[in-house]
Amino acid sequence: MTKKATGIVAYISIIGWIIAFLAGDKEGAKFHLNQALVVDVAMIIFNIVAGILSIVPVIGAILSLVISIALLVFWIMGLVYAIKEEEKEVPLLGAIKILK
Repeated sequence: MTKKATGIVAYISIIGWIIAFLAGDKEGAKFHLNQALVVDVAMIIFNIVAGILSIVPVIGAILSLVISIALLVFWIMGLVYAIKEEEKEVPLLGAIKILK
């Protein structure tokens, strides 16, 4: 896969990330592989936290909705950056480096 294709596939899901990591241009798309992994991990952690927040009736639902929308926006931003082949970090999460 090309650098662009690898970056795009990495954002599709955790399965897409694994495919991009194993079959794609790891060096060329390392930035987007890292960004996609950070967003995916944040979504997984959020699902766990959302289960705990659901105990609190109104506040939990509002917080879950706000965080869900924010993560969706971050995911879309990362995908658009990968499509444009730009190396811009997603807000709040972009500075986290999992892959070296």
